[in-house]
Amino acid sequence: MYCIKCGVKLEDTEKKCPLCGTVVYHPELTRAPAEPLYPAQKMPQYGSEKRAVSGILLLLFLIPMLLSCVSDLQPDGKLDWFGYVAGGLTVTYVIVFLPLWFQKPNPVVFLGIDFAAVALFLAYIDWQTQGGWFWGFGLPVTLGVAAVICTMVALLHYLRRGKLFVYGGAIMGFGVLVLIIEWLLSRTFQIPFVGWSFYPMVVVCLLGGCLIYLAIHRSAREALQRKLFF
Repeated sequence: MYCIKCGVKLEDTEKKCPLCGTVVYHPELTRAPAEPLYPAQKMPQYGSEKRAVSGILLLLFLIPMLLSCVSDLQPDGKLDWFGYVAGGLTVTYVIVFLPLWFQKPNPVVFLGIDFAAVALFLAYIDWQTQGGWFWGFGLPVTLGVAAVICTMVALLHYLRRGKLFVYGGAIMGFGVLVLIIEWLLSRTFQIPFVGWSFYPMVVVCLLGGCLIYLAIHRSAREALQRKLFF
């Protein structure tokens, strides 16, 4: 429950706002649910509209892909840089617009598809440039980021409570991931391991620990909510 004048969060038992003194309007009154905007048998359907928009966006992505293919073929009849453009456009479409084809896309499933598309694109770049960095650096970093983000999104999607625990654990996971990235850089590209990753890791882990502390101690969390008005 929130104050209608200043927006501060109120306890259920409070009769007036402790900040501005505005009287709470009938806190014990139970309101009847509002009437629906549409009859139950005539609810608007949006599935076909979303698919139509997705089809139009797919055509808009195919146009620059075809133009770049023709432009790459014109000088010598060979494809030199077209793969990079096609790969970038494909990854962008998969991440941003592919979920529009589905009425209720599962974010956990589509995140896995997104990271798989990114990994394949990085593998293609490594193969074209003969860099030799994909298996030692590109794939482990992609899998690490995917593990942290997919775990966080899955927990937020399927759990009803404990969001601060999830956010705190995810932030701490990213802190550890920074240390792993520096180690992979040192191992893959023969860069000396300086240890600069310890500093952001400590800061990020402390931030994640603060969120977990707030999740454990309700009084501290409520005091912070009142202080920051959220």
